[in-house]
Amino acid sequence: MTDVSIQNIVKSFEQDKNILDGLSFDILEGERVGILGKNGAGKTTLFRILTGEVRPDEGSVSMTNGKRLGLISQIPVYPEGYTVEDVLKTAHARIFALEDEMKKLTERMASSSDPALMREYDRSAAEYEALGGYSAETERNRVANGLEIPPDMRARLFSELSGGEKTRVNLARLIIEDTDILLLDEPTNHLDLRATEWLEDYLQKFHGTVLAISHDRYFLDRTVTRCVEILNGKAEFYSGNYSFYAAEKRRRYEEQMKRYEKEQAKIKQLEASAEQMHLWAFMGNDALHKRAFSMEKRIERMRTTDKPQSDKKLALRFSERDFEGDEVLILDGVKKSFGERTLFSELELLIEGGERIALLGDNGTGKSTLIKMIMGEEPPDEGLIRMGPSVKAAYLPQIIRFDHPERTLLDTLLYSEKITPQAARTRLGSFRFSGEDVFKPVAALSGGEQSRLRLCTLMRDEVNLLILDEPTNHLDIQSREWIEDAVEDYGGALLFVSHDRYFIEKFATRVWMLEDGKITDFRGSFSEYRAWKSRQEELAAAEKAKEAPRPKAPKPSRKAGSAGASNEKLLQKTEREIERLEAQMAELDAQVEANASDYKKLLELGEEKGALQSQLDEAYDRWAELSD
Repeated sequence: MTDVSIQNIVKSFEQDKNILDGLSFDILEGERVGILGKNGAGKTTLFRILTGEVRPDEGSVSMTNGKRLGLISQIPVYPEGYTVEDVLKTAHARIFALEDEMKKLTERMASSSDPALMREYDRSAAEYEALGGYSAETERNRVANGLEIPPDMRARLFSELSGGEKTRVNLARLIIEDTDILLLDEPTNHLDLRATEWLEDYLQKFHGTVLAISHDRYFLDRTVTRCVEILNGKAEFYSGNYSFYAAEKRRRYEEQMKRYEKEQAKIKQLEASAEQMHLWAFMGNDALHKRAFSMEKRIERMRTTDKPQSDKKLALRFSERDFEGDEVLILDGVKKSFGERTLFSELELLIEGGERIALLGDNGTGKSTLIKMIMGEEPPDEGLIRMGPSVKAAYLPQIIRFDHPERTLLDTLLYSEKITPQAARTRLGSFRFSGEDVFKPVAALSGGEQSRLRLCTLMRDEVNLLILDEPTNHLDIQSREWIEDAVEDYGGALLFVSHDRYFIEKFATRVWMLEDGKITDFRGSFSEYRAWKSRQEELAAAEKAKEAPRPKAPKPSRKAGSAGASNEKLLQKTEREIERLEAQMAELDAQVEANASDYKKLLELGEEKGALQSQLDEAYDRWAELSD
C-alpha cells in the first residue's frame, strides 16, 4: 500500500531555474527512505511541499487518508507560558480528554443507574486503555530520558529553549504521539551519540513510514532501507542503505564512463573515415561526399551518452611541520568548574606524535571547554596544560567566526595570506568557491560554507597538532568527504570532538570518553572501544546479579496425612504449574527490559503479564486449598 505518492513535482524560486524538475516517486507503507542530495538540491523544499507549507508549481502529492504526518524540523507555535512538559503532554491530548470524560461519567453514575451511562463509560475506558492511558506518564518519561530532556528542562518555558533544544523536544512530542509518517530533516544535528543511538533503536522498531534527510552516514546505514537521491531536480533510486548507495553510485559511474569512452572511440573512428571520404571526394569522386554526409548524420545519432560527472576531491592538503620529540600535549592534574558544577578534575593525559584521538561524551560534559583550554581560550582552575616546544597547532572551532565578516572571500584570503589574487582564487576554487562566489561577503555564507572557508585558511600553515571541534557538523556528505580526504593524508597528531560515527571510526586510533568528570583513555578504534565497553557493562551486571539477594518462590510444605493419594497428586501438579508460570513471568520481564523503547510491544507484553498474573494467583489459591 502506498503511503505517499509524489508525481511530476516542479518547483522554482528563481526564474528559469527549477530546483525540482519533474520529481516522481512513491513511498510504500512502513518504508524507511533516505532522501539524499547536495545542499541546495531541493530536499527540504520537498518536505515543505509534503507538509503543505509550499505549493508546487506543477505536479501533485497524495497521501493515504487518515495518516498523521509529522515533520521534525518544523516546530509548532505553542501558547505563551507553555513549559516543555506542557508541550510533551500535547501528544496525549486525546488521553487527557478521555480522563475528563470518564471523570464526568463517574460523577453522573453516582446519582443515576442509567445503563447507557455505563456503556459510555466502558467505551471510553476501552479507548483510554487502547491509547495507553495507564502508561502515558511512563511513556513520556521514557522518551524524554532517551532524548536527554531532564526534569529541570521539562520545567522550563518552551519559548526560552535554544533551537537545538526545541528540535529535541519536538522530536520527543512526535514520538510520543506515535505519528504514522515521520519526516526527519537532519534529526541528529542536535543530538549527542547516546541520544542518536536511542533514536536509531526507536526507528528500527517504529511501525510507521519514515523519510529522512540526513548527512549522518552511520545513521542512514542503521535506519533506511532505500535511498532516493535528488539530482538535477529528478530522482535517482537505490534499493539499500547508504553504504549500498555509495557502492552502487560508484558502479553506475564506472559503467557510464565505460559506455561513454566506447561511444567516443567509435565516433572518433567514424569522424576520421568521414573526413577521409570528403578528401577523396575533392579528388574527383563526388559520390563519396554523400556517403560522408550520411556517416556524419549517423555520428550525431550515436551521441547518446553524456560524460558522467564525478565529485571533485580537494586539491589541497594540510601542510605538516617536522616534529621533534614524543610529547605533543600534556595535561597534568587539570580541573575545570563553573560555579558549583565541576566539569572534570585530575585529568592526567599525554598525546604523542601521530596519534589520532576522538574526544567523546554526552552534550554538556565539557568536551568543547577542554578543547578551548588546550587552545588557551579558557584557563584551568587547577593543573597544567603544556604543548611540546616545537608544536604548531591549528584549530577548527565548532562555531566559526571571522573578524571581518563584511569582507569578501577573496579579500579574507588576501588579508590573511601573502599570496597573489590568482593564487587565492585557485585555493578558493579547490574548496568549491568559484566564479562570482569569491566576491560574496563572508557574512552571507551558510554555516557549512564558513567551515569550508576556515578550513581553507588552516591549510596555509605547517601544523603538527590539528584540533577539530565537530568538523562535519552542518556539512553535506560531499563536504564531509572533502574534509576526510584532507585529514586522511595528514600525518601529525589529531585531536577531534565529533558525533559523526563514520568520521570517528575512520580516524580514531585512541578514544577519550569524558563521563562523570573523568576521562576513560582507551587505545584502539571506536568499534573496539564499544565492544570493550559492552563487555564491561555485562561484567558489571553479572557482578550485581551475584550480590543481589535472589527472591525465592514459596515452596509449599505438605502436611502429612492431610489428604489422600489423589489430593497429593493434585498438589504436585499445582506446584509444577506454579513453577512453569513463574518461569514464563521471568521470561516476560526479560522481554519488557529488552523492548524498553518499543511502546506498542510494551503494551502487548503488559497485557500478557496481566493475564499470566491472574493464572498465577489462581494457582496459588488452588495450592493453598490443597495444602489445607
